[in-house]
Amino acid sequence: MSTSGHGRLLLVRHGQSWANVERSLDTRPPGAELTPLGREQARAFALGRPQAPALLVHSVAVRAAQTAGEIATVAGMGAVVAEGVHEVQAGELEGRNDEPAHAEFARVYQHWHTGALDVAMPGGESGAQVLERFLPVVGELRSSYLEADGWAGDIVLVSHGAAIRLVAAALTGVDPGFAVDRHLANTEAVALAPVTDGRWSCLQWGPLTPPFGPDAPANTAPADPAPGDPMG
Repeated sequence: MSTSGHGRLLLVRHGQSWANVERSLDTRPPGAELTPLGREQARAFALGRPQAPALLVHSVAVRAAQTAGEIATVAGMGAVVAEGVHEVQAGELEGRNDEPAHAEFARVYQHWHTGALDVAMPGGESGAQVLERFLPVVGELRSSYLEADGWAGDIVLVSHGAAIRLVAAALTGVDPGFAVDRHLANTEAVALAPVTDGRWSCLQWGPLTPPFGPDAPANTAPADPAPGDPMG
């Protein structure tokens, strides 16, 4: 299975937001702003890359726009907003930070990764609805940029933890248990490369590299999500 494009798509979780600190289910745009640490994380992400992205995209949420803004400042480039790549909509669970709410979000989310995409968050989205709005954006980035003649470089798409993991699993077929259990810390990324059969290859998931299976090591890096972070 060979690559068909000339760069990667990096699905990057936004920097730490005030809702992350409060462990709140903050999914409805515009949402909470970044903390000072979140801005530092975004700058560190940009400084840690060997070269600037060829294209920088972000969701409509404030925390994603601010993350992209910090990256753009460091990289000396602009950023563009994309509809459809915001976080899983939690519905009646929105704004809650109690354990029952976290458990219900996790229960529905796990159903999606085992194939029950029509199950919905209470008063919120189903997994199928998340993929229906997110995947066309990914497809457009692939066809218009990564597979275009003369294109070179990575696309950075600043999005949200739960949505990124669902989309990455759907595109690459990584083990469902792995996708559920391996949360993304703030500004960690899933790196995808287009392959010739129209699918995608997962090159990196946070600090981990293939193979991505249930026996993959846990993320023990200092940037681990805070205990109980429901969104990573």
